[in-house]
Amino acid sequence: MTQQQRTAVVTGAARGIGAATAVRLAADGHRVAVLDLAESAAKSTVETIEAAGGTAAAFGANVADEAAVRDAVAAVTDRLGAPTILVNNAGITRDNLLFKMSADDWDAVMGVHLRGSFLMTRAVQEHMVAAQWGRVVTLSSVSALGNRGQANYAAAKAGLQGFTKTLAVELGKLGVTANCIAPGFIASEMTKATAERLGVDWEQFRAARAKEIPVQRAGEVDDIAHTVSFFVDERSSFVNGQVIYVAGGPRT
Repeated sequence: MTQQQRTAVVTGAARGIGAATAVRLAADGHRVAVLDLAESAAKSTVETIEAAGGTAAAFGANVADEAAVRDAVAAVTDRLGAPTILVNNAGITRDNLLFKMSADDWDAVMGVHLRGSFLMTRAVQEHMVAAQWGRVVTLSSVSALGNRGQANYAAAKAGLQGFTKTLAVELGKLGVTANCIAPGFIASEMTKATAERLGVDWEQFRAARAKEIPVQRAGEVDDIAHTVSFFVDERSSFVNGQVIYVAGGPRT
């Protein structure tokens, strides 16, 4: 079955999981809006896509800023066509134990993950509803199950699962599905930064974490990108409101 070419928006797509996802969706034949905080940061992902023969454009926006989101989605529509695929990937960490965590650290994480996903989805869903077809894929995390030093991040990622399930209920009858991916340990810029913050050698950190995973390896950004591709596929229309843990082993 050949997929219809559509316009996809991937947030936080300058690097890591977002970049890999943008590249994969372009390889699937979609036009991809590569969105990050600064347009300049997103250009390298666009260049990778274009070098492979795909179609993409860079856009800059703070997903927690309502006006910036509105303007960015309008710009995507003008340049690439009305978006009917959205990948809510943009995220930040501000890790600390609860008694050391500032209100600003809490608000910053909630703003990007929860407010950002809400604003982006609200802005894009009108195009999905008009087309009577849409895919919303949101990135959660195994941290949603609880993780020391991540009260803010864990709460946000758990909230995104509830957000996704509610979208599935509200939008399913309109041809729009919403699903959630909860990655486990993924080798990326974010986990490398965690190792650096802890003062641990990256390769040692990665090897130690891999030993704890049933498949005995760290996840790669492409593992997540492949899962996004599955949720976005035309043939996945009966998969809705699901949370899949891409973590190399079972999670509950």
